[in-house]
Amino acid sequence: MFHSFFPRPKLFFISAAIWTVICIAVWYTVGPQIGAAIGLPPLAPGEQAPVGLAFFFTPDNLWFYLYFTIFVLIFGIAWKLAERDHPWANWSIWGSAFIIFIAYFAVQVSVALNNWRGPFFDLLQAALAKQPGITAGQFYDYQLRFLEIGMVGVAMNVITAFFTNHYVFRWRTAMNDYYMSKWDKLRHIEGASQRVQEDTMRFANILEGLGVTLINSVMTLVVFLPLLFRMSEHVGDLPLIGAIPHALFWLAIAWSLFGTALLALAGIKLPGLNFRNQRVEAAYRKELVYGEDHEDRASPVTVRELFTNVRRNYFRMYWHYTYFNIARYTYGQIDAIFLNFILIPTFVAGRITMGIWQQIATAFGEVSNSFQYLVNYWSTIIELLSIHKRLVAFEAAIDDQPLPEIDRHYLEREAKGGELAADRPY
Repeated sequence: MFHSFFPRPKLFFISAAIWTVICIAVWYTVGPQIGAAIGLPPLAPGEQAPVGLAFFFTPDNLWFYLYFTIFVLIFGIAWKLAERDHPWANWSIWGSAFIIFIAYFAVQVSVALNNWRGPFFDLLQAALAKQPGITAGQFYDYQLRFLEIGMVGVAMNVITAFFTNHYVFRWRTAMNDYYMSKWDKLRHIEGASQRVQEDTMRFANILEGLGVTLINSVMTLVVFLPLLFRMSEHVGDLPLIGAIPHALFWLAIAWSLFGTALLALAGIKLPGLNFRNQRVEAAYRKELVYGEDHEDRASPVTVRELFTNVRRNYFRMYWHYTYFNIARYTYGQIDAIFLNFILIPTFVAGRITMGIWQQIATAFGEVSNSFQYLVNYWSTIIELLSIHKRLVAFEAAIDDQPLPEIDRHYLEREAKGGELAADRPY
């Protein structure tokens, strides 16, 4: 799955993670000073970022684009020199870097919108309070600035969708070519054709969505956590707790980690059940296919037993999804009112304007949603894990390792002439 597309994947991902930490550490320690030294300084204390298209061309943003390019070139050239012969190195190295950059730029669109919300909603509050000096021209100008940001967002969405589609299909092609080169070792695995054709397709498609979303979540945390840290100065006492320094920052982390742990615990059995579901469905489908060409296959007794396995597994899944959904939907409902609940003392004290409240709500929501990645995509992650389990059998066969237990059970059953042995859960 990974060796076919990435050069030495374990070392590649470890080095990428370490390099990313170094890049972030350098950026938040000496990055602003280096930018100022080359004529691209950050905003001065108290200086507001421009609203609209100009936001993307401020000196500090231009410095980040240059900074990102330099660090990616160092990392990419080092790996290209180390792995000259890997056929997919260009796509896996430079393609991954480009996806990370466009994910960051998409987050910058959200930051630009958040900068727009503050002055716009403050203007709206002043207009509703009938304060003098408010004109229609001011509102039209803010709508134009919003349109500028929105068109940048549209462009980024189109570019992201187009490029990631090609990137993921290249990954699927790499997997397909690799598995077919080992077909003599793989053809005896149950459902080998399905695993090469369908599972690689589903693996690639799910990774497209989950991977881009994960990168967006990480980029969102990198950008919005410092913003939320600064905006906590507007928040006073919290209900039941009192005053906490940088309260929004710590509450967003604690609340999101709680939700992640809750959903992970509630859904711990689901990946195995989904994998089991694919197996019993494949066994039922395969027997029916045999029955099309052979009169001695797909007898009523055999088909009934196979379909009983399908039904048993689905009913087991329904039960486990019931308490998983109770936890997921209850958490989601409480999450909808969590921020406003903790801001009630701040509202009553009149510490924030409508514009600041909009900015806090956006920043808190972005950080919370990023930390709740597992909460929001747990069902899809479960499907990916079940597909991964199926493809692991290929890896075992290629490396002449023992097959996973469920595949060994299938081969034992086939050796007994198709006799249905133990139908225990796995």
